[in-house]
Amino acid sequence: MKYIFSLFAILMSLHANVIESPLLSVDNKKEVATISIDKIDLGMSGFVYHVLAPKHTSILKSAVVTQYNEETKIATLKLSDYDGLNNNSLPKGKWSLQVGDIAVFAFGYNRSVLVAPSEEIYHQITKSVRTQWVHPDLFATILSFRGHPTPLKSDFDAMGVATSVGLLFIYLDKKVYMLDIKSFKILSISDAPLVQDSVKLPFYSRVEEIDANWFGEGSDVLEAYEPHYYGLLVKFNKENKKLHDNIANSDKKSHYLLKQFKLGN
Repeated sequence: MKYIFSLFAILMSLHANVIESPLLSVDNKKEVATISIDKIDLGMSGFVYHVLAPKHTSILKSAVVTQYNEETKIATLKLSDYDGLNNNSLPKGKWSLQVGDIAVFAFGYNRSVLVAPSEEIYHQITKSVRTQWVHPDLFATILSFRGHPTPLKSDFDAMGVATSVGLLFIYLDKKVYMLDIKSFKILSISDAPLVQDSVKLPFYSRVEEIDANWFGEGSDVLEAYEPHYYGLLVKFNKENKKLHDNIANSDKKSHYLLKQFKLGN
């Protein structure tokens, strides 16, 4: 069970606490900001809030860590519109970000969802990793409402917003990939040599059938587990060499994805 304990250690040590840091600089036109932080992972997502008055704040932007300089301890953030609290009945401010506004990361990292190919694998992992697991039945319900029996990145976005999940785990070829569910960036990869003797598509859940749209992306029934989820991972992690090597060592059905990587020299 060593691999399970490694998963537990990674989850608890890296993502047990919410990270907060004031903005050092901000460029509202380019939607870029920086913070000073001792340690942070590329791909971690969060938001930036502005203090209006004592005990009154407003979230202004979403943020994702795109660069981190270990020598200067400066992280660069890519900003975008915040969509976690959509409510047309609430007033919307027109404030711009400014130096001193607070960036928050790892919010929701205590809640996770697991995509697994079978019930046995799902239960082995969820019983061994200490986090607040949100059952994939909820994700299957969201997919059915959206008419997507083949999950898209936008479906995971919707899952994160609807359930306040921050982390996504995907089991593929005896490994568990831990991702920030919003940025879809891989935060860690852990060995998990479990026996896979069956596959339920698009993933294990107790929902027997997911409704499909008449046409459009995601409306087709998923036919193969590994190639689809590898494809989603590659799309948002094209510079991840470990993912590249894992696919290279996997079943040849996924090898066509190797040409999509953009690895440095």
